[in-house]
Amino acid sequence: QVQLVESGGGLVQPGGSLRLSCTASGFTLDYSAIGWFRQAPGKEREGVACISSNGASIVYADSAKGRFTVSRDNAKNTVYLQMNRLKSEDTAIYYCAATGGPWCTGEWRYWGQGTQVTTSS
Repeated sequence: QVQLVESGGGLVQPGGSLRLSCTASGFTLDYSAIGWFRQAPGKEREGVACISSNGASIVYADSAKGRFTVSRDNAKNTVYLQMNRLKSEDTAIYYCAATGGPWCTGEWRYWGQGTQVTTSS
């Protein structure tokens, strides 16, 4: 059974940092592109970042560029999203997803349950 689990969310003040983790079980992340998505209350889910299976291709949403960094440690079967200089508008549930294939353009086949990130003073 494939399972993706996000962790690392929480409450942080504006300007602070968090690192989210996406860990897989029943599934080897090595061969899959992994994406990070978020959904704020009353808004549609949006893509934040994606990293290809070998890490050579990375894309960011405009809202994430310069503040967020996606990386992966295939030995740990984990993908990370380092979020710096957080803003109130970053408040959302963050999800990771896997395509099952090497590129970010594939269909998102597997999803985690999400982790809450709240930026507030």
